[in-house]
Amino acid sequence: MEKINSINQKAWVVAVSMGYGHQRTAYPLKYLATGQKIINANDYEGIPKKDWLLWERIRKFYEFISRFKRVSIIGQASFFIFDQFQKILSFYPKRDLSKPNFSLKQIFSLIKKGWGKDLIKKLEQKPLPFITTFFTPAFMAEVFNYPGEIFCVVCDADISRSWVFLEPQKSKIKYFAPTSWAAHRLKLYGVKEENIFLTGYPLPQENLGHPPYGRVPDLEILKSDLSYRLLNLDPDKIYFRRYKVLIEEYLGSLPKNSNHPLTIMFSVGGAGVQKEIGIQIVKSLARTIGERKIKLILVAGTREKVKEYFLKNIKKLGLEDTLGKGVEIIFAQKIDDYFQRFNQALRTTDILWTKPSELSFYTALGLPIIIAPSIGSQEDFNRRWLLHLGSGIAQENPKYVHQWLFDFLESGRFAEAAMQGFIEGEKLGTFKIKKIIFNKNSVSPV
Repeated sequence: MEKINSINQKAWVVAVSMGYGHQRTAYPLKYLATGQKIINANDYEGIPKKDWLLWERIRKFYEFISRFKRVSIIGQASFFIFDQFQKILSFYPKRDLSKPNFSLKQIFSLIKKGWGKDLIKKLEQKPLPFITTFFTPAFMAEVFNYPGEIFCVVCDADISRSWVFLEPQKSKIKYFAPTSWAAHRLKLYGVKEENIFLTGYPLPQENLGHPPYGRVPDLEILKSDLSYRLLNLDPDKIYFRRYKVLIEEYLGSLPKNSNHPLTIMFSVGGAGVQKEIGIQIVKSLARTIGERKIKLILVAGTREKVKEYFLKNIKKLGLEDTLGKGVEIIFAQKIDDYFQRFNQALRTTDILWTKPSELSFYTALGLPIIIAPSIGSQEDFNRRWLLHLGSGIAQENPKYVHQWLFDFLESGRFAEAAMQGFIEGEKLGTFKIKKIIFNKNSVSPV
């Protein structure tokens, strides 16, 4: 295994606590952070009240509009108008897309009035590499002349113009792209090629392997988990008979029996939307859950109201005796505790059911993804990416999951999706990012 840097090399890792996406992206990079602490640009210790209030207004508006989308035609129309400001333009024909959009101009007008200056002035006292998983803190660092290097981790398969500086050719921000599509999009937006690195998305070490302090893992944990998973996803050995050589090439011989029952994880987004789908799944699979033939994990994240919604409806269905056995709810008050429990539960999860958020990239862990309806332009592109990869399966009607789920299992479709995600998905984004920051001479940009 290749050692990529010293354990003493540290950076500022900056996210925003708006939904889960940017914090989840930062979580695997936590071991790079000074004091292993991720800084939230919208809620750090000592943040000026005016900065905090501005971030809060943005967060509350986004959560409101995400939930309001479900309110008949009015909600859908309101969300459509909002989504136009973050819309991702068509890729073809290839053309110069460097002209800033309205949303970006608004962001910069606020920054030039002093938004974020306090954070940057605090961090520049120790000018470590500045890594952020959201574009606004990167812009703040650039505008207020942060003396160290500035890195921005892209957390979607494609991105809007809002991710790139007003005058991209004058910017020193370096981007870590999770897909080749995102890397090429950055070029169309005017980012210099030497500032774009195709790394893949940063995945959690605990789901890959445990090499000491930054060594590139040999994926022993991932391969072991996938070996057990395939036994549940291919009960009739349809996929195994066709692709036995391929499986053994990547994983070796499979174990005789799985170490867990067939397990589905349904994950709710940060705004709490789509929680109703989780209960539809519980209702449809109630019989097989009660017979202990299947386990369902409902992810409430850090949302107390979502947890209570799940509990209330599970009791209504008369399934409270399955809690902790056939049905598990993942909830934690602290975001790091949530991510830790989520990542641990993924190890014995066979199918991940979620909207196409940043969790789309977790398919590289050998997880087939049932794709719930997308929310926003960037999720539409994540959905396309999953379908192109062959590791995502569009959600059918959740009311009838007890029918179509088993049809897909018997055909080997889920096993195929799991292997597609594992083979085609980039797994070493976390380590590539670290190598680029601290071993610059050994890495070339796209």
